[in-house]
Amino acid sequence: MSGCVIAPSADTVAGVLTIRPATMDDLPRLTEIYNYYVRETPSTFDTREFSVDQRQAWFERFADRGPYRLFVGVNNDRVVGYASSQALRPKPAYDRSVETTVYLAPECTGQGYGRPLYEALLKALRELGSVHRAYGVIVLPNDASVRLHESLGFRQCATLEEVGHKFDRYWDTAWYQLRVDESTE
Repeated sequence: MSGCVIAPSADTVAGVLTIRPATMDDLPRLTEIYNYYVRETPSTFDTREFSVDQRQAWFERFADRGPYRLFVGVNNDRVVGYASSQALRPKPAYDRSVETTVYLAPECTGQGYGRPLYEALLKALRELGSVHRAYGVIVLPNDASVRLHESLGFRQCATLEEVGHKFDRYWDTAWYQLRVDESTE
């Protein structure tokens, strides 16, 4: 996927979204977006912000091909969010499963950007043919993320109660799964 243009949905008020693979030039903006969620929300269990240099190793896990992908959404020449897939667990038997995620700039939430970003990622994984399942991990409560995952066909498969501690409290996570390949069960 070299870059695609998504016409705005009825919910999108900010215009056309271009989705493309992330480049190193995007890393400062991706770090800025992620650090907002580290600092302000329980959506990630990271508790300390990252510098761009610290985030480079994360960025280098992704490739233009294969199961570990990173796409950005761009509107008016500004990255508004990203979607990624990465290793679910480090052991070889997990290689056909990925953890997927979407983060939007805080000023861009609720504008219809998350769904096309996630759809582009899932399309790339389906075309690859070697990913069996995608898993989304949602810190609860997060009604918007639950709705997004369910609208894309994910179904809840587990809840881990009080699994993370951030902002002086414990948080539950809901695990959602989606079958990506077309093989038989």
